[in-house]
Amino acid sequence: MGKTILVVEDDATLLDVLRYNLTREGYTVVSAMDGQEGLSMARSEKPDLLILDIMLPELDGLEVCRILRKETSLPILMLTAKAEEIDKVVGLEVGADDYVSKPFSFRELLARVKAMLRRSEMSKESAATAAEEGTGVVEIGDLIIDLSRHVVTQDGEVVSLSPKEFDLLAFMAQNRRRAFSRDYLLDKVWGYEYGGDTRTVDVHVRWLRQKIEVDPGRPTRLLTVRGVGYKLEA
Repeated sequence: MGKTILVVEDDATLLDVLRYNLTREGYTVVSAMDGQEGLSMARSEKPDLLILDIMLPELDGLEVCRILRKETSLPILMLTAKAEEIDKVVGLEVGADDYVSKPFSFRELLARVKAMLRRSEMSKESAATAAEEGTGVVEIGDLIIDLSRHVVTQDGEVVSLSPKEFDLLAFMAQNRRRAFSRDYLLDKVWGYEYGGDTRTVDVHVRWLRQKIEVDPGRPTRLLTVRGVGYKLEA
C-alpha cells in the first residue's frame, strides 16, 4: 500500500510542484496552506510523513511541530526559507526529524523522504520483533526503556521523548559503554541519505540529558568521550 504524505506549505506554486512530483513517485499527497489546517489534517488523515514549512499563517510550523510531537511519532520533515543554523536547531529541538533549506532540489527532498519512511518502517518492525521475542526492555538503574512500546520511564515516571530522542537513546542503550562518533550515530540513528551535520547529534544529546540526567550540566549517564563522541554508561 502506498504511503500518504501531508504537505503543509503556503506557497501555492511550491505546493503544486511538491504535490505533482510526490504523486509521480507513487505517494498519496494531501495538503494544507496554513498551520491550523495542517494540524487538523495531521490528526484526521494520519499520514505516514509530514512535510512542514516553518513560515505559515494562522499557526507557524514550529508550533505545529511542537503540538504534534506531544501526540504522535509521525516523521516530520521541516522546510525553512533560511539557511541559518538557528532555524535548523530550533526545528530539531521542537521535535522535527529532518530539515531541508530552501531552495532545494526535489531529488534531495525525495532522498530525505525515502530515508525517513524507511527508518519509520524499520522502527515499527523492530518494535514488533522485540514484542514477539520478549526482548523489548532495557533497564539502566531506574531508567527503563521499553523498545517495543516506545516508552521510557525514570523512577516510575514517564519521560516524554521525541522520536529521534527515543531512537538515539534506544540505540545507545543497546550498546552500553561503547563510545560512538557523531558521524556513526548520524548513520545508525538518522540513516543516510540524510545530509545533516554532527550538530544534529549534539542537539539531541543535550535534550536527552535534560530529561534523563539529575544534573544535565554534569552528566553521569550520557557521557562525552573526548576525541570520539558519546557513550551511555550502564
